[in-house]
Amino acid sequence: MTQKKLYWICQLGGWLIFVLFQCVFAQLNGNFNISFAISQFILFVFGVFLSHVYRSIIIQFGWLRLNTLLVIPLVIFASVLFATLHDYGQYAIESLINISGNKHQNNIVVVSAVLNLAFVYFFWSLIYFLFHFIQNYKRAEIENLKWEASINEIELNKLKSQLNPHFIFNAMNSIRALVDENPMKSKEAITQLSNLLRNTLQMGKNKVIAFDEELKIVNDYLALESVRYEERLKVIMQIDARSSEFEVPPLMIQTLVENGIKHGISKLTKGGILEVITKIEKEKLVIIIRNSGQLKENTTSDSGFGIKNTMQRLQLLYGTAASLKIKNQDLNHVITELIIPKNLINYEGNNN
Repeated sequence: MTQKKLYWICQLGGWLIFVLFQCVFAQLNGNFNISFAISQFILFVFGVFLSHVYRSIIIQFGWLRLNTLLVIPLVIFASVLFATLHDYGQYAIESLINISGNKHQNNIVVVSAVLNLAFVYFFWSLIYFLFHFIQNYKRAEIENLKWEASINEIELNKLKSQLNPHFIFNAMNSIRALVDENPMKSKEAITQLSNLLRNTLQMGKNKVIAFDEELKIVNDYLALESVRYEERLKVIMQIDARSSEFEVPPLMIQTLVENGIKHGISKLTKGGILEVITKIEKEKLVIIIRNSGQLKENTTSDSGFGIKNTMQRLQLLYGTAASLKIKNQDLNHVITELIIPKNLINYEGNNN
């Protein structure tokens, strides 16, 4: 059932039940007659019409989004106002058809009738606001569950990306080839691989880490890849000293560097250059990764983490304050730009 259909069923049914109760009590007291029945029909029509106008005002002025302490006096005022309009409007119609009698000749009777109708409109308001409160609460719970599921899925992908078996396999093969040729360099490479694995395991639960820690991981990763690619990989670092003041999502820069090597330099016979540049603009950390090669559609890392999930992580952590862009700079180079602010957004999600 649609919400609109449910509203009209409750609207018509509620006023009809109220009128029927009025008729039953009138019959029990011996006051029921044709004039009373016509009066109740007019009450029903005015009730449906005016309460629908009241609903339109609630929606138009956003009363459902207001604080409870502000809504209560507004509802009381609106209930009295619409009850007054209802009573005098009904009296005007009844006067035209000569069934009004003398009910408006006594001020006490008029005040009593308005207060009774005000109570009806207040009760109508209570039901209407309670329905939307329950509906919004359920919607918020569903959104929170979706948010948590999204976080869990992205965190799972992040953990999967931390231990890329292909990278470890290639690194071990490169180190093995160095054992006889250059024992000292092979020991250094083993230490770098050990540091990389230890750091990635330790930071698995962290949402963000210090930029210097992430840079250390990137340097270890590039050192190991340099063992593999030798002269085919040339690395240039231009790091702004103020970058240390920022925190970044763990392994995000490493993932983007990995994409640059895997989908760019590794595919070139003569290899190429990978540049990592950082700068501060408008209190945000700008990270630029420039690599030789050409960008192809649906570029992802072997772990399946890729650009799409990187952007999802940024959205969860920073909202619209962070951004990631990757594009072909020219025919021979790809440029990736990552912008990260200093502050995280509320990581628990937002209620509607």
